[in-house]
Amino acid sequence: MKKFNFSKIIKFSVIILIAILCIILIANKTISASAKQKLYASTITIPKNKIGLLLGTSKYVSSGQINLYYQYRIQAAAELYHAEKIEFVLVSGDNSSKSYNEPKKIKEDLIKQGIPANKIVLDYAGFRTLDSVVRAQKVFGEPKFTIISQQFHNERALFLADRFNCDAIAYNAKSVSSRYGLRVKIREYFARVKVFIDLMFNIKPKFLGDKITIG
Repeated sequence: MKKFNFSKIIKFSVIILIAILCIILIANKTISASAKQKLYASTITIPKNKIGLLLGTSKYVSSGQINLYYQYRIQAAAELYHAEKIEFVLVSGDNSSKSYNEPKKIKEDLIKQGIPANKIVLDYAGFRTLDSVVRAQKVFGEPKFTIISQQFHNERALFLADRFNCDAIAYNAKSVSSRYGLRVKIREYFARVKVFIDLMFNIKPKFLGDKITIG
């Protein structure tokens, strides 16, 4: 009877781990590099677009405190609108149940920031970044827009926009401290790998539907 060779198992496990880490690093660098020329952090230098695609997130974290990612994205959308760098805000978020409605909450807070209600359009089926980007083009008929989120998220959204033939740029909302956002940033590494898996298998948005005209 052959002995169980632990050394071979350990070697194989190390090889697999190294391969996974390489895939994560390559995906991360590829997405960051592809977005470099399309990111803006100033309302002065960013070109004007009709639509600002605001990527949704939950308003509160599990502790009940305000989600800083949410707060800073609201501020960024308001900055662009008041600087006249966008005419409409397309809010794309998750409304998968009656008790959870990201776009509605975001609209309420955008109005508090001085953006008129008739300048805010809601996309209730922005379940993922891919859905938000593709639906902006396919459902709302806007192949050209400004994405609004934190830089790491903007980079991924821009990569997807490019793959789906959208003419997109992005405005970086204020970043969140490493300590506060560590779990989100770790999750982002895996989300970037998933981008390539989704593209490889030609994954589509969960819903498309009838065309909606903005403006």
